[in-house]
Parts: sequence; C-alpha cells; structure tokens
Amino acid sequence: MKIADLLCAPGRSGYFNKDLAAVRGGARQEGFGYIDPPVTPGFSQVIQPGEALSIMLVLEDGQVAYGDCIDVIFTGAAGRDPLFKAEEHRGVVEGVVRDLLVGRDCGMFRPLADEIELFKPSLHTALRYGISQALLHATALAGRRTAAEIVAAEYDSQIATAPIPILGMCPTPQTFMVEKMIMKRVDIMPHGSFANVETDLGPDGHKLIDYAAWVSQLVQRTGAPDYKPAIHLDVYGTIGELFGFDMARMADYVGKVAVAAAPYDLYLETPMIADSRKGQIEAFRDLRAALGEQGSAVKLVADEWCNTLDDIRAFADARAADYLQVKAPDLGGIGNSIEALLYCRRAGAGVYMGGSANETDQSARLSAHVALACQADFLMNKPGQGVDEGLVVLTNEMARTLALIAARG
Repeated sequence: MKIADLLCAPGRSGYFNKDLAAVRGGARQEGFGYIDPPVTPGFSQVIQPGEALSIMLVLEDGQVAYGDCIDVIFTGAAGRDPLFKAEEHRGVVEGVVRDLLVGRDCGMFRPLADEIELFKPSLHTALRYGISQALLHATALAGRRTAAEIVAAEYDSQIATAPIPILGMCPTPQTFMVEKMIMKRVDIMPHGSFANVETDLGPDGHKLIDYAAWVSQLVQRTGAPDYKPAIHLDVYGTIGELFGFDMARMADYVGKVAVAAAPYDLYLETPMIADSRKGQIEAFRDLRAALGEQGSAVKLVADEWCNTLDDIRAFADARAADYLQVKAPDLGGIGNSIEALLYCRRAGAGVYMGGSANETDQSARLSAHVALACQADFLMNKPGQGVDEGLVVLTNEMARTLALIAARG
C-alpha cells in the first residue's frame, strides 16, 4: 500500500502550554490565567492554548491515516524543545516531509519511522511525534490490523491480554474531579500537581501532606470497599527546592506524605529537579537510598530530564527510580516510545506510557495501542484534564482492540 498524498490541518491540542519557569518563579495567578509576564522564550502568556498540526496520509485506496503534532504542557523546560507553534512548522511538513513520504510503501511502520528520525536535528519533537503516529496508523490500515498488532509484530513484543491500568489526572484545585475518579474506579490517581513551593506546598510543606490525607480519606469514605487505588502526586521538583536537596530531610518529609496517603501506596513524581540529567539521576538514587534506609515503600517516578530514549536508558540502567515516564511527545517519533518501553521491560525497570494532557484524541488512541503492545505498567489518562474525556478514549480503545485481537484468535 502506497502513500498517495500528505495533507496538513492546524488544530487544537487537548489542553494548554504553561511556562514552568514562570510558575516556579511565583507568577501570580488570576482565575485560570496569570497576570505576570512569561519568562520562557516563545511564550506570549504564562499559560496559553496549545496548538496541534494534524498530519493526514492519504493512501492509494482512499483510506486516510492520521497523526497529531503536539508538545507537552511544560514545554521548553528541562531540556525539551521550545514551544510548538503549528504554522511555523507547516512548511517543512508540506515540503521536505511530503516529498519523502509520497509514493512510499507503508506496509511496514518501522523503516519509514526510522527515516523520519534521521531528521531529528531539524524537526521539532512535536513533528516527529505526529508524523510517526500517522505512519503507524497507515501501516495498520494497510495491513487490516490494529496498531497494537503492528507494534508487536515489528518489535517482537507480546500484547497484553487485559487493559493497562490508567493513571488519572486533573487540576489540583478542582477537588470534585477526584470524586469522579473514585466513582469510576481509576487505578492510580489523582496526579495532583504541586509546582510552586510557596503557593502549592506551603513554607513547611503542609499543603501536600494535607492534600494526600484528604485524597486518602475521600477514597475511604466514598469508594467501594474493594477499591484500592494508588495515590499519585506530581511535585515538579518542589520538595528538593524546599529542603535544598538535603536527602535525609527530604526522605523524612516524603515519609510523612506517605503516612498521610495510607493505607494506599504513594507514587511521587519528580520530587526534585537538578541542573542536568546526571545530577537528576544521582539525586533520585540518593533519595531512593534514603527512603530505603527508612523502610519506606514510596514509589519514585522520573519525568524531568527523562525526555529522550537515551535519557530513559540511562535512568533505567542506573535504577534511578521505581517508574520512568515515557513522555511520548518529548521522545519525538512514537517508535522511540516503543523502544523505551521495551528497554525498561528488559531492564526490569518500572515504566509507564505517559504523555500530556496537551495531546489529542488520535495521539491518545495510538498511545493506548503502544501501551498494550509493550505491556506498560500503566497509562496516563489523556487528552485534557477533565477525567471523563481521557477515560472514554483510552478505556474504549483498549477494550475494542483486545476484543478484535481475541476474535481473530
């Protein structure tokens, strides 16, 4: 099956882009927005609507494969590519990329995806992510199979036989969203975000402890007796900032958060942000060791400075964290996410298929296929931060995919 044409259409991503440096620096919020100016190049506001560039590959039989180019919420931070602006990149897609792909056979995903990765120095990660999605979808359409089956066949993996657990997320102030997650029995939740020490943690960190206790008590009070979710909190380096990277004090504090979250397991994402990947790995290992000395069962999750396939390999080899996030848009081509997940599986490292609320319905669907094909430990809910939207996209896509595969024997 050959690619007959490539078309582009600008669109919306599932959420917003946010200037992490400005937020961590104390930018003042007013309603949903901020009244202070941004500090990261490319931003016109501290928070602004995310953009998408939809890639459409028209196949010779008239079928159309889709992929969406998007970046993450906190773009331009911790080694990531700068803010993605769709129209700035449309020309190269309709030029060089179109010339490369039109007329090519899409019966195999991996060879074409690898060719796109050769453009890494000149193609924004968002472009490589979206183009590779479209290629994976095209191969699935051409082969009359699911994308999960394509991944399993080309990367020699085994498809999961049950849906992958989902990590729910929502804006921390919107507490009713947590109630919705409990009602819908989300496996891991609520991905509470704490990005600023003063406003989110408080000078002594009590706000994070209080929030963990509130979530735990809410689950116990309103959840079904057999519902035992893990509590996941994303702190964007604020614990390290609060305690000056003093690992003993950090471990003691994290232990208090875990007590507040009990009887549920605590997953803590990005407790600190170092100045480099090497520093981040060392800090994670030190904190993990300090927690081990206390007999803590807290699971540390790596995100910042764990942005590329090479980064993920380095974190996995160092046993730096309990779980590594494969933040798909940051890795560029979706083939890199596949390789990252499988590398972690082989290395015995916990790993989840992450991404961003800033993704789209199409990128979310394809990430569900990748998670199934690579047997990720869990899968981040997306797109958006409204809980229901991501749950319906991911849950139904996994259910349909597994049913189709089972029916084919």
